Amino acid sequence: MFGGSPLNRLSWLRPSHTFLNAIVSRPTAKWLLFNGGQPLVVQGPSKAPKKALAFLQTRELKPLLGPEPYFGQGKERGEIVPDPVATSSHSPLGGVRHHGPPVVFLGILENDGANLPLIEDILKEPAVTVSQIKGTPFFSMEISDLDLPSEELDQILRNTEPAREGMKLSWAEPRGLHLGLDIETAAIFAMAKSMVDWNSRRKFCTACGSRTYSMWGGWKLSCTSLLPWVDNVGRKPCPTAQGLHNFTHPRTDAVVIMIAIDETGDKILLGRGRKFTGRFYSALAGFIEPAETFEDAVKREMWEEAGVRVWDVRYHSTQPWPYPANLMVGFYARADSNQPIRTDLDKELVDAKWFTRKEVLDILGGKTGGLLSQTDYKKLADKLDEKSSTATSQTLAPAENPAPAEPITNNIEQAEDPIKLPPTTAIAGVLIKDWAEGNINFFGRGLGVLHKGSL
Repeated sequence: MFGGSPLNRLSWLRPSHTFLNAIVSRPTAKWLLFNGGQPLVVQGPSKAPKKALAFLQTRELKPLLGPEPYFGQGKERGEIVPDPVATSSHSPLGGVRHHGPPVVFLGILENDGANLPLIEDILKEPAVTVSQIKGTPFFSMEISDLDLPSEELDQILRNTEPAREGMKLSWAEPRGLHLGLDIETAAIFAMAKSMVDWNSRRKFCTACGSRTYSMWGGWKLSCTSLLPWVDNVGRKPCPTAQGLHNFTHPRTDAVVIMIAIDETGDKILLGRGRKFTGRFYSALAGFIEPAETFEDAVKREMWEEAGVRVWDVRYHSTQPWPYPANLMVGFYARADSNQPIRTDLDKELVDAKWFTRKEVLDILGGKTGGLLSQTDYKKLADKLDEKSSTATSQTLAPAENPAPAEPITNNIEQAEDPIKLPPTTAIAGVLIKDWAEGNINFFGRGLGVLHKGSL
């Protein structure tokens, strides 16, 4: 889930506002909107409607986009600058957009084969060349910074095609929504979610504090002090103006997510974090730190969160995770289940325990528990919103000072609430399921003690 994007990103065309303005005007272009990180969704009029991502058209969003040109904007609204791609790949005017909120060009969903338009052809005959690109262009935008009155925004949405057809449009909690998405739509959503979040969080230059502006169809940010019409008299040059111009690029934060398997191969260690309500157990995880390998991070995080030493770290797979922009790197590792478990070191977990294969299979099969649902994700979002210090915050990060969790029992049979495990739309769920069903062959089952590497 979230990987394997079906879009051709056409990244070599992003610097050209000639291309971007031509492709955004295509009647087939689709837009995914976000409001404070929440995607716009649509529901049918049936008794049990299913929420789906709402994809709108460019013409429907003109009140949000502002005056044309949407890209290559000059000093004043309505002005366009010369397309710099033919002369300089490092120009601060490549696909520039500084009037209105950043817009992200996600790519083209192709209909029949590769699209390989050349920038030279785009500059010579933009309309003709772009018309030869077969497929659906996708864009995304975060609208919260427009500060539109709710009545005005509602009126814009009521004039869209889905609303006129009797569909209900609303803003949805993003984490639970992905459980109902197909693989291709989920990958498009993940890219859009991560990119609009990155743009909306980086409004100021980290080198000099000036405002930033969007370039390259939303894939670069630059300091406004670099715009040729800005008066910088009496100011020190921004450090980003040196050399090749240190434009800000989208970031991805690597996270190790791992499961310790005991020496018999029939037990795994799972933890219960503070941010989830109920008895939700999952793989342990943590961010990569500087000067650290993935294997080092696995060993460190297992020790810090559960007090367990692991060895023989084995890679499984990765998953993009757009909350906000992580790459989850999945691992298994060996551990001794007789080691004492400690959750008092970094206090990220309220509990950690070893589960047998039978216990996990019973939970996966619904006998003694189940998988995290959309309702559970909604409860998580509500809980975090209540603890947020900013009423408009839509992030899903754990609270800085979480309240102590209530005591829980480690006895599955006597627990009042069923244990929940992550769904297989998350890599933690895949790691757990693959181990429980015997689909990994990194370690032989029933093996004795393996060689223990040092931490």
